[in-house]
Amino acid sequence: MLGSDASSTVHAVLCRAGMATPDDRPSMAPLSGGVSSDIWRVEVASGVVCVKRALAKLKVEADWRAPLERSAFEAAWLETAARIVPEAVPRLLYYDRVAGALVLPFLDPQRYRVWKSELRDGRAEADVAAAVGERLARIHRATAIDRAIAERFATDAIFHAIRLEPYLLATARRHPDLAGELERLVRRTAGTKLALVHGDASPKNILVGPSGPVFLDAECAWYGDPAFDLAFCLNHLFLKCLWNPGAVAGFLACFDALLETYMALVSWEPRAALEARVATLLPALLIARVDGKSPVEYLTEESEKDRVRRVARSFLKHPERTLAPLRRAWAAEVGAGTPGVGPGPVAGLAGTPGREANGEGRR
Repeated sequence: MLGSDASSTVHAVLCRAGMATPDDRPSMAPLSGGVSSDIWRVEVASGVVCVKRALAKLKVEADWRAPLERSAFEAAWLETAARIVPEAVPRLLYYDRVAGALVLPFLDPQRYRVWKSELRDGRAEADVAAAVGERLARIHRATAIDRAIAERFATDAIFHAIRLEPYLLATARRHPDLAGELERLVRRTAGTKLALVHGDASPKNILVGPSGPVFLDAECAWYGDPAFDLAFCLNHLFLKCLWNPGAVAGFLACFDALLETYMALVSWEPRAALEARVATLLPALLIARVDGKSPVEYLTEESEKDRVRRVARSFLKHPERTLAPLRRAWAAEVGAGTPGVGPGPVAGLAGTPGREANGEGRR
């Protein structure tokens, strides 16, 4: 049941949206989901909608707080992405500045399946992953080197509070010997301004719908480094290998398909430069999901976490400029004895082999 305060807030939002009157008593129920917002399913005269309101303190064990104004930028991201790939986002029905709430269509879970749930159950389809990479790249490409978009999404403080601090800097405090490497990645990521970034391109925020992937929850929207989105999503495909070991080959095939499809659309910078940033950022995100403020909930055994740490620490200490070595190392870590799991086709993707190139190698 909704508390009276929450119910009143949702009702007030719907009244301001013109979807309810003060005398209406719409049926509403809270939805489970992420840690950063409260979400309600509400039945109004015109149909079923979702009302989403950001939280000041996120629902995690650590003390993790984030600016409430991020809702406005999520609304702006939805509007921007809808002009580029309309089928890839839910339609923004209303943004309520008073409550910091978004009203969106309710997407039937029978028709829009959460990609994370699909992967959990071993349904790792490479064509879905390729479509995710294609739509993400189209948004990045359409917003690349765009001064107006950059000014609209100058959300550096929010991105630092929601992503860089809780992931990379919190992990640096847990691993002081990696602090130098992680702090360099924070500075480089914060200083790279190339395209509109979703910031939370995770399978839990991607629905597999009738017309392809649909992206949700762009609270971290920021004009910055597109390598962050790509690394963030690829990282989850690595981690799922430990969640469902029987589907390792499928997860790595998804990794390859997403990466290759995305990279084929990169036109705003040299592909080798972008891959180099992804290759150095991904190990940091890998270890952050066990030792940062937002650990994945499905890795509970220290032995599993140690496997993540072993690979991530090695590549943080000895960075690579391509993803092929990291992909091979992870396949060896999770796929020994698994038929069909091998080095994979990402080798030499960007044509920049080896370490220590352009200052991004061994330090």
